[in-house]
Amino acid sequence: MATHPAVAPDQAALTLEVDGDGVAWLVFDRPQSKVNLLTTPVMLRLDALLAQTEEGARLGRVKALVIRSSKPGVFIAGADVDEIGAIADAAEGEAKAREGQRIFRRLEALAIPTIAAIDGVCLGGGTELALGCTWRIATDRPETRIGFPEVMLGILPGFGGTVRTPRLVGLRHALELILGGRPISARRAERIGLVDQTVPPNLLLERVRRLAWERIDHAEGGSRRRRSLSQRVLDDTAPGRCFLLWQARRRVLRETRGHYPAPLVALDTIRKTLSAPLEEAFRREAHALGRLITTAECKNLVHVFRLTEGAKKAAPPAPARPVERVAVLGAGVMGGGIAQLLAYRGVAVRLKDIDADALGQGLRHARELFDQVAKRGRISRREAEQKLALIAPTLEYTGLATTDLVIEAVVERMDVKQQVLREVEARARPDCVLTSNTSSLSLTEMQHALAHPENLCGMHFFNPVHRMPLVEIVRGAATSDETVATVFALVRRLEKTPLIVNDGPGFLVNRLLAPYLNEAGWLLAEGAAIQAIDRALLDFGMPMGPLRLLDEIGLDVARHVAGILYEAFGDRMRPAPALVALQKTQRLGKKGGRGFYLYEAERSKGPDETLYAELGASVPAARRRLPAALIRDRCVFAMVNEAARALEEGTVAGAGDVDLGMITGTGFPPFRGGLLRYADSLGVRHILERLEALEREHGPRFHPAALLREYVRQGRGFYGDFG
Repeated sequence: MATHPAVAPDQAALTLEVDGDGVAWLVFDRPQSKVNLLTTPVMLRLDALLAQTEEGARLGRVKALVIRSSKPGVFIAGADVDEIGAIADAAEGEAKAREGQRIFRRLEALAIPTIAAIDGVCLGGGTELALGCTWRIATDRPETRIGFPEVMLGILPGFGGTVRTPRLVGLRHALELILGGRPISARRAERIGLVDQTVPPNLLLERVRRLAWERIDHAEGGSRRRRSLSQRVLDDTAPGRCFLLWQARRRVLRETRGHYPAPLVALDTIRKTLSAPLEEAFRREAHALGRLITTAECKNLVHVFRLTEGAKKAAPPAPARPVERVAVLGAGVMGGGIAQLLAYRGVAVRLKDIDADALGQGLRHARELFDQVAKRGRISRREAEQKLALIAPTLEYTGLATTDLVIEAVVERMDVKQQVLREVEARARPDCVLTSNTSSLSLTEMQHALAHPENLCGMHFFNPVHRMPLVEIVRGAATSDETVATVFALVRRLEKTPLIVNDGPGFLVNRLLAPYLNEAGWLLAEGAAIQAIDRALLDFGMPMGPLRLLDEIGLDVARHVAGILYEAFGDRMRPAPALVALQKTQRLGKKGGRGFYLYEAERSKGPDETLYAELGASVPAARRRLPAALIRDRCVFAMVNEAARALEEGTVAGAGDVDLGMITGTGFPPFRGGLLRYADSLGVRHILERLEALEREHGPRFHPAALLREYVRQGRGFYGDFG
C-alpha cells in the first residue's frame, strides 16, 4: 500500500504509509495547528484509511497498525469543541456518537495488532481511539496526560469511553477518570492498566516498532494488570459495584450540588452498561451523549472553554522579553506561594524580605506546597527538592542586576510600595520589568515614583496562588505594550489564565466582588441569618457563601479594600453597618479562628452565633427569614450592575473578560456561563427592572448603570443579540 498524498486539510491531518515490514503507520498532523482534533472531516478520513487498512490486512500486505502523532507533546486533544457547541438537536448528537463508535469499533475489529503510540496530550476522543487499539505505549514526558475531560464540557465520553474504560481498568478507576474529568500522567495510566507501557520520548518509536514486529505472529490482546483481592471484590462483584457507584454518586452530589447533569448521567450510563451486551451498551452511551449535548449547561461550559482559550491569545502585538530570573519582594504566604509557582515551572527566584522570620515563613510555605505536589505523584521527591533549590532567600537587594522581572508583594500601602519600587529600579537593569501584586492600589500612582514608568504593570495573583487560575495583568497609564507582553508570556508559562485589565480601583475582580460581599453585610443587618445568606449563594452555585468568603479573605484585608473602593466610588460602595460594627471586634476571619464562623485547625466548626450580639443595636436580635431568591438576586445583581459600569469605563475589553475573570477569580459557577452570560439568560430588561425596584426599596447602591438602560433601548444583551 502506498502513501496517500494529502490535498484537503482533513486529508493532510491524517496520512497512512506502509513500511517494508508490513507495518502501517497512521499519522495525525493537523496543518497549521498546535493540536490534533477529531473533527468530522478527520473522522471520515480515519474511516476511509481504516477501510484501506482492512483491505491491506486481508491481502496480507498490512500486518500491524501503529497510530501516532507528528506533533511533539500532543497525541490527540479530543473532539472539536466548536462542533460540540453547534449541535442543537439531541438526535444529531446521538447520531454523531454512533458514527464515532462505529469508526472506533472498526479499528478494534481489525484482524491485526494495533498500537497507539501516545506522546503528549491524549484527551477525550483521543483516549477513546487509543482504547480501540490492542496496545497502548505512552511516553513518560510531563506533557503526556491521558483522560476524559468531557464532563468539563457538560457531556460524557461518547465514542465508547464509558463502555470500554470500566472493562479495561475496572470500575473504580473508570469512575475516577470519567467523573473527575482530570487527566492523569502516563505513569499513573500504566499503574492502573490504561496504558501497557511507558517509555522515554526518544525510545517511543523504537519500542513501538519492536512491539509491532513481536506481535505480528502473536496477535493476542494487550496485557492486563494483576489486581489485588480487594480490587477484584470491588470491581467484579455486585455488592462491590453497588458500593462504588453509591460512593461515587454521593461524592458527585456533594461536589456539584446537582448543578452539573453530566457526571450524574455518566454515572447512570456506566451503571446500566457495565454488564450489558456491547451493542446495547454503545446504544445507551450514544443516547446519553445526545441528551447532554443540547443542555444549557453544556452550551455554557463550551462558552467558558472558548473564553479560556481566547484569553491565551490576547497578548498585545509586542515582543515579550525573555524571563529566566525573577525576584519576589515580600515573603510570607503570598510571596512564598508565588516563588513556589515560579520554581515549579523552572524559573530561578530570589525571594527577598526585610524580616528573617517572614523569609522563613515564605520558604516553609513553598516547601509545604512542593511536598503536596510530590505526595500527589506529579513530581518525585528528588524533583521537588531540585525545584525548591531554585528559590534563593535573601535579606538584601543582591542579584537584582541580573534579574529579568520583579514581583513586588509587600504590605498593601502606597507609600511602602512606591519606596520599594524606587529602590528596585535603582538597582535593576534599565529593561527589567517591574510588577506589583497589589489587589487594589493604583498602578498609575505607583508609576509616578519611577524614572521608567513604562516598565511597571500589575501582576495580581489570587490566593491561594497554587490553586487560583487567574492573574490580572494591570495596565497603568504609562505601561508599555512590551511590558504587558512580557508579563503575559510569563503568566502563560506558569499555566495561569491571563486577563489584561486597565488600572482602576479594585481592577476588575475585586471591584465586582466588593458589592456582592457588601450586600451580604446589608442582608445580615436586616436580620438574615449567616447560614441562610451563605446557603442561598451556595445553592446558586458559588463555591462558598459571601460571609464564608469574607472569613477566607480576612476581615482586616476586606475592610482595607472596601475602604479604598468606598473612597473611589462613594455611596454605592458604602460599607454595610454590620461590617463596620465588626471593626470594633477582634475577629479576623479564618486566620484568627473567629469571623462569621468559628475555626479549629483551619476547619470551619459552623457559624458563630455570638456574632449577632456584636453587630450593634441597629441589627435585629431575632433572625428574619428572607427568601433565598431575594438574597441571591440582591448579591448577584449588585455584581452585574458594577460589571456594566466597568464596561462603560473600559476596565476590560468586553463581556467575555468579565465572565472569565469572575469564573477564574471568584469561582462564579461555570455551568451558568459567567456573570454576564447569566444576566443575558435572564434578560437585561429583567435585570434593569429588578435593580429599579431594589433602588426604590434600599437606596442608591442599586441605581442601575447607564449601560443597562442603553442595552434595553437597543434590545440587546451583554453579548449582543444573545440577550
